[in-house]
Amino acid sequence: MAKILKGAEVVAALNERIIGQVEALEAQGVHPTLGILRVGERGDDISYERGATKRCEKLGVGVKRIVLPVDVDQETLIATIQEMNQDESIHGVLMFRPLPKHLDEEAACQALDPEKDVDGITDGSMVGVFTGQKKGFPPCTPQACMEILDHFGVDCKGKKAVVVGRSLVVGKPAAMMLLKKNATVTVCHTKTVDMPAVCRDADILIVAAGRAGVVDKEYFAPGQIVVDVGINVNDEGKLCGDVKFEDAEAVVEGVTPVPGGVGTVTTSVLVGHVVEAALRRLEK
Repeated sequence: MAKILKGAEVVAALNERIIGQVEALEAQGVHPTLGILRVGERGDDISYERGATKRCEKLGVGVKRIVLPVDVDQETLIATIQEMNQDESIHGVLMFRPLPKHLDEEAACQALDPEKDVDGITDGSMVGVFTGQKKGFPPCTPQACMEILDHFGVDCKGKKAVVVGRSLVVGKPAAMMLLKKNATVTVCHTKTVDMPAVCRDADILIVAAGRAGVVDKEYFAPGQIVVDVGINVNDEGKLCGDVKFEDAEAVVEGVTPVPGGVGTVTTSVLVGHVVEAALRRLEK
């Protein structure tokens, strides 16, 4: 039976580190603060906002919320983002997406200052991910995957790592971050030939396919570490991942659960990025 790589353990360690950093910043008169920008009243946005706010409060990080009407025009949205860029009391900005269809989401993302882009949505942040430079921040979900690997002592050096999915939100950043850890990385996608065989050859398997239970027993081999990024709702109305958990648990060395895995860690990563943004500004 595989070891269950629970996110709660990782969160506890991250939170302890963040609290120490916040205390150090406060001692120098800096109160790290997250700016939240939400357009409209989408239920999933409100739910995530509530969780992020709660986590910030627990860790001593401030929150400033700006909520715009769902019919806001592009000019007002961009002006709001620029105001948040210029607000010295805000260290990081979380803008909920997708935006309403009448808005230019790409333009809105690029209007954000990469130094405040704590969720990795700007080109500047992507440059940082792909070059290894401290520019912006990586998306929180692939960073959460790396935090899980680090916490459970998974040494990526020289290991074969396979990432299922090539989105800019998870797949590509995760591949770059694994390369930075000196893994040998393969990225699988819808055109990959014999994907199960490619995945079975992996030492580390990160799955961000976007489909419930699509990765089953054909994809696994003994000794693997499997990180399931997927969050789906099955026919029974229950949360599940992209990995068939029971299939993985019976074969691999370690696997993250859904729920209780990567998603649990993501919010603490976001708060950690806000604190890191405050530290970077202080260094300047």
